[in-house]
Amino acid sequence: MADTADTRTPAQIEADIRRRRAVLAETLDEIGVRVHPKTIAGDAKARVVSHVDHTLGRAYVEVNRVVSDVKAQFVDEKGVPRLERVVPAALLVAGVVGLLALSTRRRKG
Repeated sequence: MADTADTRTPAQIEADIRRRRAVLAETLDEIGVRVHPKTIAGDAKARVVSHVDHTLGRAYVEVNRVVSDVKAQFVDEKGVPRLERVVPAALLVAGVVGLLALSTRRRKG
């Protein structure tokens, strides 16, 4: 059998107990902070904010891509408007606006 006799002095044992109590108190304080409702709510809020920021970032990139694609349909690489596409689109928009104006005028009258 191994020798299990403790060769520490009573002062060393007391110092060890004080050190272990201090470590245990620190650990309990950390656990108390982690399980505190404000900490839990703060962590949850941070996760939600991070998720929203990530989602908004992806949406921003996608919108930019769509705008660039649409712009490419009406402007060439040099930035010159493509009249063969701009004029029909402008006529279409003017027609829709005109129809909406007529529709509104008829409802009022």
